[in-house]
Amino acid sequence: MADKKDLDFTYTTIDRIFRLSMGENADYSGAKYDGDFSISLEEAQREKHRFIADSINVKYGSKVLDMACGWGPFIQYAAKDRGGICTGLTLSEGQAEACQKNGMKVLVKDCRYVVPEDFGMFDAISCIGGLEHFCSVEEWKEGKQEKVYGDFFKTVADLLPKGGRFYMQTMTFSKNMIDYEELDVKAKKGSAAHVMALMVKEFPGSWLPYGPEMVIRNAEPSFKLISQSSGRLDYIETISQWRKKFRKFNLKKYWLYLSLVPKYIMDKEFRHQVAVFKISPNKICFEKEIMDHYRLVFEKI
Repeated sequence: MADKKDLDFTYTTIDRIFRLSMGENADYSGAKYDGDFSISLEEAQREKHRFIADSINVKYGSKVLDMACGWGPFIQYAAKDRGGICTGLTLSEGQAEACQKNGMKVLVKDCRYVVPEDFGMFDAISCIGGLEHFCSVEEWKEGKQEKVYGDFFKTVADLLPKGGRFYMQTMTFSKNMIDYEELDVKAKKGSAAHVMALMVKEFPGSWLPYGPEMVIRNAEPSFKLISQSSGRLDYIETISQWRKKFRKFNLKKYWLYLSLVPKYIMDKEFRHQVAVFKISPNKICFEKEIMDHYRLVFEKI
């Protein structure tokens, strides 16, 4: 799995820039437009939160766990709009500190190893984008990917009562995914080989599942699938809106950009991060159907 160092590299590095661009509790995962791209990003993210809360039956007093909670947008919605009692987990120090400053119960903890003795049982659990980081390239090469996912679903099942709901949102590889050996940051810019190599650089220690079927298969026998839908087109629009917000002028934000120039000069891996922000390789991967994006709702049986 991507470890704490890997996720701090990705998320803590951009923490202040992200919050200055998107807001204190903004969402760094695909929104839910349902084909209506006339609505704002904020409205589409709120629609996603509503959909998740409805799907896992969050109501007043529900005890909710948000695994890989990011900057806490779903926690905020579930608590303020639904009356849920929420706990969030992340491996990013920057995300955890931001959430705690904004009054949320968010801890730095690996959600793959949560047990009932840690926080008790939950009525509902969400994991929005976390699965993408649970299997490393090395584990995939060693044939351990299925076990990684199977073990994770056992962890989730142990935290829910029978009939408890679990929402998962994740990127997956799709029909045009290429062989790993073809990935090359020096390949033609915008090619599958180039953008996938940048994706690996952006998310070190992370490898995606091969389609929703792999996820669903490993949820058995503890869970049954309630609903499945692709959010690929929604994610393309989400990323387009993020790009506008990251580039919108803000004096503090642009000062932060300037402060990173020495790191850009000295750190080759950070230069890859900058390349990611320039071209948004995940957007290209969705457009080329190298990757897809799924919303999955499960119920414990």
